[in-house]
Amino acid sequence: MFKILDKYIIKNFLGTYIFAILLLLAIVIMFDVNEKLDSFMKAPLKATVVDYYINFLPDFANKFSPLFTFIAVIFFTSRLAGNSEIIAMFSSGMSFRRLLRPYMFSAAVIAAATFILSAYVIPPANIKRINYTNTYVKNKRVDYGSNIMLMVSPGQIAYMSRYDNISKTGHRFSLESFDENKQLVSRMTAQSIKWDTLYNWRVLDYVIRDFNHDREKITKGRSLDTIIPFEPRDFLISSTDHETMTSPELQEYIRRQKMRGVANTKSFEVENQRRYAMTAAAFILTIIGMTLSVRKVKGGMGLNIGIGLVLSFSYILFMTITQTFAISGMTSPMVAMWIPNFIYAIIAAVLYRRASRQ
Repeated sequence: MFKILDKYIIKNFLGTYIFAILLLLAIVIMFDVNEKLDSFMKAPLKATVVDYYINFLPDFANKFSPLFTFIAVIFFTSRLAGNSEIIAMFSSGMSFRRLLRPYMFSAAVIAAATFILSAYVIPPANIKRINYTNTYVKNKRVDYGSNIMLMVSPGQIAYMSRYDNISKTGHRFSLESFDENKQLVSRMTAQSIKWDTLYNWRVLDYVIRDFNHDREKITKGRSLDTIIPFEPRDFLISSTDHETMTSPELQEYIRRQKMRGVANTKSFEVENQRRYAMTAAAFILTIIGMTLSVRKVKGGMGLNIGIGLVLSFSYILFMTITQTFAISGMTSPMVAMWIPNFIYAIIAAVLYRRASRQ
């Protein structure tokens, strides 16, 4: 059961968190409009507001949620300490651990909201935002591929010399099937192949060779509708694709791509781990912020806010650097995304012990 004091801290913590987000987003909008003004002039106003900003602002706020959490904790707790409210709490017999309870509950609310947004809500919204930027700002879509080879399922390898995503057509297609002894049992070749929906493909001017021991059966035709378990997004990968998938879709995509022998899944694995790491960061940075600002200092609130900004920006910078290491293959995505949390968790533990003894 929460007492009046708990509700007071939770209300002010979350209120300051939301206020910090709204304040920074207002600044972000001004800079973003100034940077993309030429592109916005070409786009319909409704598309800019509905398709871009309504989807861009939640994504930006969620990505920098640790920063907003840290600022909210530092600002609110420094104000309590400056007004001698925390001294009154300790004088009444409240322990440091007991004071931390409403902070951790607030961090849990932020962590849950951050994960739900990043894992399920924001990815579908990013589809509209990215389509807008590809159309009016800068096109980052990958619409062409050449010399494409991948394992579409165990024992089946597909190849296309060229694929055009605008016409949904691949050229000089082949599909080879092998048995468990790695012996070729079937080979389909076609002059072209056209994607319909999901795994539905139409092969044109095809030849199918089925091998049964010393016998070979040849089947030819002009057109054949067939199901081949792969789709264009499995081999046409752009730099923003990982932002458009929910966490279940992302995990299934990574599993399927690894099974097919596709090597460039690092950005998808990093995104998957980042969503969980950002959730844990809410608790770690709340503890650090609270322990730094719980005591009244001569420098006042400004000193605490300055320290908080340095630590929060260093956390984001550290995560960005380790993310680069993961994408380049220097370390695994899990290690890269959790190293900042591990190091800052140690800092949080040291500060907590020091603050609770004072």
